[in-house]
Amino acid sequence: MKEKNASMSRNRAISNALTYVLLIVISIIWLFPFFGLIMQSFRSYNPAVEYGGMVDYIIPKTFSLDNYRFLFSGETNFLLWYKNTLIIAVFVSIGQTIVVLCVSYALSRMRFKGRELLMRFWLILGMFPGFLTMICLYFLLKQFGLTQAGAVPGLILISVASSGMGYYVCKGYFDTIPKALDEAARIDGASRARIFFILTIPMAKPIIIYTALVAFMAPWCDYVFASYVAFGYDKSYNVAVAMQRWVWTNDYQSYFTRFCAGGVLVAIPVTILFIFLQKYYVEGVTGGAVKG
Repeated sequence: MKEKNASMSRNRAISNALTYVLLIVISIIWLFPFFGLIMQSFRSYNPAVEYGGMVDYIIPKTFSLDNYRFLFSGETNFLLWYKNTLIIAVFVSIGQTIVVLCVSYALSRMRFKGRELLMRFWLILGMFPGFLTMICLYFLLKQFGLTQAGAVPGLILISVASSGMGYYVCKGYFDTIPKALDEAARIDGASRARIFFILTIPMAKPIIIYTALVAFMAPWCDYVFASYVAFGYDKSYNVAVAMQRWVWTNDYQSYFTRFCAGGVLVAIPVTILFIFLQKYYVEGVTGGAVKG
């Protein structure tokens, strides 16, 4: 019996060791591009110091903050582009979270004619890629002056207006909250709105954070629609569009290290958010992954 337990313990130890080795190898492969991006961002673009274009080595021969100084200097509108991206992401995150919570609560708790049809219609509509409507949305926004110079509010409007169709995960989470609590509150005279704000919202913290993070990420990384709406107007670019324009210049070799430095700065807010809110993000995903 002791030999059997010892053998099982040995096999378990070997299995754990192999698993950890595999996870370490996968982590190194996954993190290698990020490491390279960070290292290249500290390589000077000044030819007198070091060649500033694409090279075949990772570790800079001379570390420098030239690229970051360039981003914060008056030679570029990087700070304006970063501000545009932050404004769009924050307002979309707030607006989408409010809309998704309200729609999800209504579909989870209320029963009305056409509810099932509406849910199925939204699910089917969500299967079609959003870029199919790009031309139509562009001309619609143009009629209201929300393209080019007005691209920032236009992008916010489009992102928030269609967010109700992303109800499914949030509704699944609301379905896990016992309806008996709502019924008890209704007996005590509480209105639907009071139940939603006082009872349901405090219990739905994980799904609220999950919804806000997902809503924040979409415009933060958006390139296709942002470039389409703000086309030709430099001051309405977000960082994704602006940095892509850098590598399209005739001097793209000099902008390579600057592009890497911009990528590092773009990744910082999202990284911080996920580090501090990872627990709630996971709870929101797992709690909402139920059949409603």
